[in-house]
Amino acid sequence: MKKSTKINLTKHDYIILGAGASGLMLAYRMAQDSYFDNKSILIFDKTKDKGNDRTWCFWEEGKGEWDDVITKTWSKIFFGSQAYSEIIDILPYKYKMIRSEDFYKSLWKTILKKPNITFINDTVDSFTELKDGVQVIAKKGTYFGSKLFNSWHNTSVYQSQEKYPVLQQHFIGWFVKTKEENFDDSIATFMDFTVPQNGNTRFMYVLPMDKNTALFEYTLFSKDLLEQSEYEDAIKNYLEERGIRDYEVIEKERGAIPMTSFKFPQLNSKHILNIGTAGGWTKASTGYTFRNTSKKTKELIKFLKREDNLTKFHKKSKYWFYDLIFLDVLANHNQEGSALFSSMFKKANIKTIFRFLDEESTFLEDLKIILSVPPKRFIQAFFKRVF
Repeated sequence: MKKSTKINLTKHDYIILGAGASGLMLAYRMAQDSYFDNKSILIFDKTKDKGNDRTWCFWEEGKGEWDDVITKTWSKIFFGSQAYSEIIDILPYKYKMIRSEDFYKSLWKTILKKPNITFINDTVDSFTELKDGVQVIAKKGTYFGSKLFNSWHNTSVYQSQEKYPVLQQHFIGWFVKTKEENFDDSIATFMDFTVPQNGNTRFMYVLPMDKNTALFEYTLFSKDLLEQSEYEDAIKNYLEERGIRDYEVIEKERGAIPMTSFKFPQLNSKHILNIGTAGGWTKASTGYTFRNTSKKTKELIKFLKREDNLTKFHKKSKYWFYDLIFLDVLANHNQEGSALFSSMFKKANIKTIFRFLDEESTFLEDLKIILSVPPKRFIQAFFKRVF
């Protein structure tokens, strides 16, 4: 006998699918704004307390919105490769690190104070656009809402197409603790391409929390994932080459973030908006998501006060095309990533690079970045796209 599900005929104003970074940030901003006090808001996720399932890093100038939950900051970064290596002072920027458990707890503290926001511990099977709203079918019931914000991304929508390249930023990270003071915790290793490239774009990313503890993350920008042992052997070799043999792995993390210029906004509709990675909020050329999500959720709150049609939220940007050309080059010549990034970091000012990657650069700054990378591949990719 088929088990029946509860049908909730109440129509809610907003339904948020997923209590990760983008879903919680949106709910948090709604909780902070009195405009939403009389709106009924549901948050769906199969897990509320996710713990330290993510480590987010971003650069930022001066004091920021999330400084109260920052784990560590650095004012210097190291870039390393066979062609160019340097410790770079990034002031007035700082490179900031947030562990997800502190972040989630901080946002939930504000969200749960609002009686109009409800968390539902359930797995969503499907959601459907209706004439005047959205229907959500979950394991425990069926719900209706005026607007739905979906952060659960479906990889098949971009993996099944061939018009836009699809790479992944994939990694395994080890939090390593040593008895001796092995780390300079004033410097974050941003990209170290001195590891064997093996036909890909591969680098080590190192974030020292103190002189005895650091996160070592073996990272690739490429199409295919590796066997777990290959990531972990690379970390072991990297540590050994630096004379670090007596250590304890106190925590591990793993991730694969899509890097693609697929037009995610075409999946949005009048009542459904995809957010976070599902909405294409990940910076296609780098895999960075956190800061962009912070900016986008702020913009979305303003948008909801003046607009009803969610298809109007997305605005076209020159950076989409920049990212597309970059990914075309990286997808077709993945072994040249080290040379590409080395040239950029050697020739361009770090503040210009940050502004460009934050999509806040002027046309003159764009030109400086364009002139800093090897021209041949980018010219080929440009003309192939244009013609």
